[in-house]
Amino acid sequence: MEIQFDDNIKRARFPLLTWLTSRQAFWVSVAVILACIFLSFATNSFATSNNIFNVARNFTFVAIIALGMTIVIITGGIDLSVGSVLCLCSMILAVVMHAGYSIEVGIAASIGTALVIGAFNGILIAYLGFPPFVVTLGMLSIARSLAMVASNNTVVFQFGPDHDKLLALGGGAWLFGIANPVLYMIILALITGFVLRWTRFGRHIFAIGGNEHAAILTGVPVRPIKVAVYMISALSAGIAGIIQTGWLGAVTTNIGAGMELQVIAAAVIGGANLAGGVGTALGALIGAALIEVIRNSLGLLGINAFWQGAFIGAAIILAVMFERVRNFRQSE
Repeated sequence: MEIQFDDNIKRARFPLLTWLTSRQAFWVSVAVILACIFLSFATNSFATSNNIFNVARNFTFVAIIALGMTIVIITGGIDLSVGSVLCLCSMILAVVMHAGYSIEVGIAASIGTALVIGAFNGILIAYLGFPPFVVTLGMLSIARSLAMVASNNTVVFQFGPDHDKLLALGGGAWLFGIANPVLYMIILALITGFVLRWTRFGRHIFAIGGNEHAAILTGVPVRPIKVAVYMISALSAGIAGIIQTGWLGAVTTNIGAGMELQVIAAAVIGGANLAGGVGTALGALIGAALIEVIRNSLGLLGINAFWQGAFIGAAIILAVMFERVRNFRQSE
């Protein structure tokens, strides 16, 4: 009782500090900062401008998709198809532009493909009652197969008359030397954060994840919102695919393979609860940043890259453990 009384006094005196330290994203941010400081002293190449530029640019693709994945997870769902959707959307963009169409037509075809896939997933899940895991796992296979069919399983590296425009879109740095993918990520994160925090749609998303049955009883249009959520998830993968195509300058049917695991890891590490009802846009970015710092540090420290999965898996377990401890303390 005395300990609880002391805790209440601390919360009253330092509300901002209490709020920060109760957020998983805060502790993940601390971990990222400490890792960066350690690597800056432990290696000669981490703190170089080129490496920082590459780290910032590399993690944006996972982060962009993690924004959409976080929204899905908040509703209590999951989307395992995002890596394959990225591949298919990238390939559609590449094939359309290779055929001589403009970049605008290619982007429209790519975005349209993503929205159709998201709607298909959402309808099966929301209206027909299919489990999200099963539907999106099936789409994982379907989308990558369609990418192989679209390209005849070949590498596409020539993008027609707007080839240079596409490379500038994904590989340029139009503002203050900041890589374009980073700018897109920041804009999308701000939009996502605004939607989740300040709109009725965002409140409905949290309501569905918190208690879907109660949300239905209070008049929340659960089914349409679920369809919209999976469309947003696929759209985020499509946008990331477009940007990554411009960055790489080529598309293969291996692009995005296994990416869904990194995306889910980023969302969970950033504080999204797989049971639903919890998640933030900022957390998705921070989780993606930690994963990229881990990946980058292994190479710089001379550690075998095969350990990457072990470190990321440990980070996921620690994140879930933190969530459990926090919930236990709040229930006392």
